[in-house]
Amino acid sequence: MQYTQILAVATLFISSAFAAPLDVEARACAATCGTVCYTSSAISAAQAAGYKLEAAGNDVNDYPHVYNNYEGFDFPVSGTYYEFPILSSGKVYTGSSPGADRVVFNTANKLAGVITHTGASGNNFVACT
Repeated sequence: MQYTQILAVATLFISSAFAAPLDVEARACAATCGTVCYTSSAISAAQAAGYKLEAAGNDVNDYPHVYNNYEGFDFPVSGTYYEFPILSSGKVYTGSSPGADRVVFNTANKLAGVITHTGASGNNFVACT
């Protein structure tokens, strides 16, 4: 009986030890906007949702919409650019408050970057790191 309990506890500890490195890697920040960490999967989900709406000619509370890049960011892809909210909750934007953070993508569905109003003056954006 004790042997079975010890074996069960040992199995639990071993499985937790192997799961921990994968869990940490899955939460790695691909972009940080202010103090908010976004994983690559959260960025991809926001981009996919925004692109799907834009490609269908639809929007949710005027998102996505053309991003004019008044700040002069040197994006790695060419425009026309669109901005779409990325939410700190991890959920995909569906029309609630858009928050401060955005994914920017082009008409070919290539990610241009992640930007935020946090730390910017007025209604401007700064790049997320």
